[in-house]
Amino acid sequence: MVNTAQIEYWNGGAAETWVAQQERLDRQLDPLGRAALRALAPRRGEHVLDVGCGSGQTTLQLADAVGSAGRVVGLDVSLPLLAAARRRSRDVHVSFVHADAQKQAFEHPFDAVYSRFGVMFFDDPVAAFANLRRAMKPSGRVAFVCWRAEAENPIMTAPMVAAARHLPPLPPPPDPDAPGPFAFADGVRLARILEAAGFGAIRITPHDEPIGGNDRAATLELALQIGPLGRLLREHPEHRAGVVDAVRDALEPFIVEGIARIPSATWIVTAVSA
Repeated sequence: MVNTAQIEYWNGGAAETWVAQQERLDRQLDPLGRAALRALAPRRGEHVLDVGCGSGQTTLQLADAVGSAGRVVGLDVSLPLLAAARRRSRDVHVSFVHADAQKQAFEHPFDAVYSRFGVMFFDDPVAAFANLRRAMKPSGRVAFVCWRAEAENPIMTAPMVAAARHLPPLPPPPDPDAPGPFAFADGVRLARILEAAGFGAIRITPHDEPIGGNDRAATLELALQIGPLGRLLREHPEHRAGVVDAVRDALEPFIVEGIARIPSATWIVTAVSA
């Protein structure tokens, strides 16, 4: 089975955490998802696929853009996140599918494919994007947002660096090209993947925008539950109490008038199916 590790991860404790933190995560990531949405520029009546739709915020935004004459399919490997998405949606032109985008066969071609941080987790990204290209109409459009380097994103690094002083030695960093949030940090590699998958008119544009939007307490809780530190603390909850104060202090410089505004560094990627 392909993508086994990611499928297990997104159907376990990580998914439960994301469902519980749905509102805060949507607030935090919404500006970046909207940047990719503007790049896609969905039109009324279009048929759009949302890859890695999670709890459904982006799928519903796409549905608003295409209107009642359009159709949007949200796809994810996570059953808990899809259940949350279905609870949010009552639109008849929105559907949610439990499937792996790397191998799913789609019955009807899409005008466009979109993703907010949902395409960096494939075992074989060339095969996955080639499969998505086959699911698109000729000259169909794709737009997605993905993270640049981890070091450029303090929302990921600051909590872990602060916590590390109070933790046992951490494991070595993973292969930068392995499936995970930062698998597409190298824009040159990403362009090669899309070219090999058959896409043209590829544009990979750096996008820098503060994110957060939550108050101090919510921002701290997200840092302790989401991202690299969140994963470590799910596996070793006994360390949580010892790192809370250090993580709170590390986040304080990013709190502006009581609300988090944390720099982010992403790629906004667009391409056309050949």
